[in-house]
Amino acid sequence: MHNQRIRTIYTISLVLLDAAMIVLAFFLAYWLRANISWPEELATVNPLSSYTGLLVLQVLAIVTFLFYFRQYYLPRTVSRVDQFYYVFAGVSIGTLIAIALATLLLKDNDAINNYPRAMLVYDWFLAIVLITFGRTIHQSVRQRLRDRGFDKDRLLVVGTGDTARIIVQRIQWSPQLGYDLVGIINGSVEDTEFLGVPILGAPEDMPEVIEQYDIDEVIVAIPEKGHREALRVISYCQRGRVTVKVFPDIFQFVTTQASIDDLGGLPLLSVRDFGVRGYLLIFKRMIDLAGSALGLILMAPLMLLTALAIKLESPGPVFFVQPRMSLDGKEFLLIKFRSMRSDAEKDGPGWTLENDPRQTKLGTWLRRFELDELPNFVNVLLGEMSLVGPRPEQAYYVEQFRKVVPQYMERHNEKAGMTGWAQVNGMRGDTSVTERTKYDLWYSEHWSILLDTKIILRTIFQLFQPQRKVAIQQTTPKAELELPQRSNGVAMGVETSAQEPLSAE
Repeated sequence: MHNQRIRTIYTISLVLLDAAMIVLAFFLAYWLRANISWPEELATVNPLSSYTGLLVLQVLAIVTFLFYFRQYYLPRTVSRVDQFYYVFAGVSIGTLIAIALATLLLKDNDAINNYPRAMLVYDWFLAIVLITFGRTIHQSVRQRLRDRGFDKDRLLVVGTGDTARIIVQRIQWSPQLGYDLVGIINGSVEDTEFLGVPILGAPEDMPEVIEQYDIDEVIVAIPEKGHREALRVISYCQRGRVTVKVFPDIFQFVTTQASIDDLGGLPLLSVRDFGVRGYLLIFKRMIDLAGSALGLILMAPLMLLTALAIKLESPGPVFFVQPRMSLDGKEFLLIKFRSMRSDAEKDGPGWTLENDPRQTKLGTWLRRFELDELPNFVNVLLGEMSLVGPRPEQAYYVEQFRKVVPQYMERHNEKAGMTGWAQVNGMRGDTSVTERTKYDLWYSEHWSILLDTKIILRTIFQLFQPQRKVAIQQTTPKAELELPQRSNGVAMGVETSAQEPLSAE
């Protein structure tokens, strides 16, 4: 069966499922109100059939608003936080609209005129819960079918640079995206494969490749070659019904919400803005205060046990304190649990590696679950950091990165964070500093309370999942970015893997 027909069936089934859940919620709300004397016993119990008109209006209103919120457009991946948010909004608005319309259109119906308020609350709550539950089951069924080969798009990626590497690795690590990566198109014919994926030819061969391999989608990932080359590649995709997507360059990446402004009637294109400003700064600070205070209270027993374990395992201080750079380039003292030997920096600062021999046994476990960063809550409470934001770096490394990474210093327009958009997208550890900067700038422009909530929940979820990093080869010459050597004398530049500079930690 063609993928488009399968997706149409998915959409129709989801609409019917939502409608069924709304009806079920209404029935359960009616039963609960009839059998629970809260806030007081009902004087008159009207038959369920007397609410038929209201129920029909409610189904139509809620489904309409879910359509308006694009909840019947099925993306490849679904954010549970986003889905719950829009279900909550759709049910809340739809329920109010349905009651308003019923009051106007069905004013002769005594049952609706005396609609129990407790039943309204039950119905509203149950509709949110049941629709969310139904959608989770629907998504699980779709994923199981996708795992068996249904609704998979045959994909062709154009490019073999850093950007193409990120895309290919993300597809290989994320089978839930529903892509069958057929091959790579490259301007050079010297190589035969890229990250284990066969290279099927040059851009000029794309019409034949698309037809021969029945390609559904093409991702053009060559921002380093400029717009003219991208347009040339797109021109080769005219044959057949193939979807073409272009991965943007760094300028487009951080300005995805361009808007039209004016200057006394002259049109201007606004390409840079920041989400956190004005009164929103107050909201973010309130969230940081509440979150850090709650975190310190809940984690206090665990932090006490961790401190005792560190003391018992190895000599030295419990905490590791190091200057880091945050908002507006100002330094502060970052507090962490010590996860390495106390003499780890006797030969000077160096890059932290995976399975670093300087780590203690307990430190390896602490870093695996990021428990060494729990004292960061103190930095957040003091206003030196935020719960969510770009990860802070040492001033020395910041000075080096700013020379070679475009727009690097703009990430300091926000407070440093315990977690961030780059980290939850796999950009941690031995990953490209340039790519991490892109994610940090995107976060600055698209900040919202909902986005922060998503990042925090994804961080918690990822603590219990195998850590995967989006590792790409950094192209910055060693001569441009000279970093200190490790004690073994091996120079750790970013020529091969721009590893996260955490000094002894």
